[in-house]
Amino acid sequence: MKSMSSPSAASALSRRRFLGRAARLGAVGLALPQIVPTGIIAAPGRPGPNEQIGIGGIGVGRQGGGDVNYTARLPLARMVAMADVNLPRAREIAKPFEAAVYQDYRQLLERKDVDAIITATPEQWRGRICIHACQAGKDLYVEKPMSLTIHEGRQIARAVRKYGRVFQTGSQQRSMSENHKGCTLIRNGRLGRIKKVIAHNYPTPWECRLPAQSLPDELDWEMWCGPAPLVPYHQDLQAPRANPGWLSFRPFSGGEMTGWGSHGFDQVQWALGMDETGPLEVWTDGPALQPPIYDKSEPKTRGDVICSAPKVFFRYPGDIIMELGEGPMGGAVFVGEKGTLTIDRAKVVSDPEELAYEKTDDLPVQLYKSRNHQQNWLDCIKSREKPIADVEIGHRSATICHLGNIARWLGRKLEWDPINEVFVNDPEANELLDRPRRRGYELPEV
Repeated sequence: MKSMSSPSAASALSRRRFLGRAARLGAVGLALPQIVPTGIIAAPGRPGPNEQIGIGGIGVGRQGGGDVNYTARLPLARMVAMADVNLPRAREIAKPFEAAVYQDYRQLLERKDVDAIITATPEQWRGRICIHACQAGKDLYVEKPMSLTIHEGRQIARAVRKYGRVFQTGSQQRSMSENHKGCTLIRNGRLGRIKKVIAHNYPTPWECRLPAQSLPDELDWEMWCGPAPLVPYHQDLQAPRANPGWLSFRPFSGGEMTGWGSHGFDQVQWALGMDETGPLEVWTDGPALQPPIYDKSEPKTRGDVICSAPKVFFRYPGDIIMELGEGPMGGAVFVGEKGTLTIDRAKVVSDPEELAYEKTDDLPVQLYKSRNHQQNWLDCIKSREKPIADVEIGHRSATICHLGNIARWLGRKLEWDPINEVFVNDPEANELLDRPRRRGYELPEV
């Protein structure tokens, strides 16, 4: 199939044409045939191909490839196709499953045998891929953070609801028993009133001016940049965490504020019962951040130190203050009237110590329980119920990350309206609810 990586070609693929082409292919029997990998024929206790969920991977690098390979071990899953701007990488991930390979994800979305997608691209691509997948009738497993901006997250959530899709955010700590227990204890008042939350001091992203390097064969770099500015190829930009990697650079990410912060803040949201809302204020203890510019490869240490200041604070309903400080990467320290409880990845500890050992099965407030994040997603595709990290949850958790970055960029107290998702009486802050996109890569209309 002809490549569609240029902005002009991207803009030409309207929603109507995109969905209409898929419908025409299915109507005349031209959709590519289902490829059934060896070893998944129906057997006792294992569904046959017609009962399985056909899955396509979009962006199958370090995290996406891991998600694909893990999900493929589950009986309900059947890997059908892989799409990546780096064709050799797509071929490598697809080979064990005898799956089809594409460089343009839209060709994957046209397949009738793809029921759902797993996507873990750099963050600038989240909005277009998620909305296009919803319009194509696919369910979604989307790595965190699920958005590059607050506006983009809300548009994704609207698309999920409009097209009736099952959406699981890759916040897998919600499916870990220790995290579930810690949040259940807090929600049931076992710490008494929460007075303070100490989260990790995640750094904000900085700027990128890495020099040009020779472009590898079969890598569509123009499409890799996508909605972000078109910049020269560099190996330490293409990787998520290198020297330093795209995850540290503002055009492509929210930095570790969204990288690890989307995990930690997700636990705070869950523990405080804020899954459909959020804080009321955010501020810093110093002037606006002046991020550095990396014009050569070097470790991320210098940028992380500079971009971890000023310190950020949030005020939640009930005058609960969350500060970014010495908290754990995957959670936070919750300080209550009756003690403290620390939640981290697959870990919960408390003071007094016995609190963390309490049984939670008989407590009045019971939280959604899942033992396997991908299995929960597949089960919900079958049942059409909301999974444990539904799109609204993913959006609200990512919003905390974006609020922290905006506060650092402006260096002043901001009043946040979590209902209307705007800053109160602050036009400059509201300009930062979204980012410009390169022509031809605008968000699709929902």
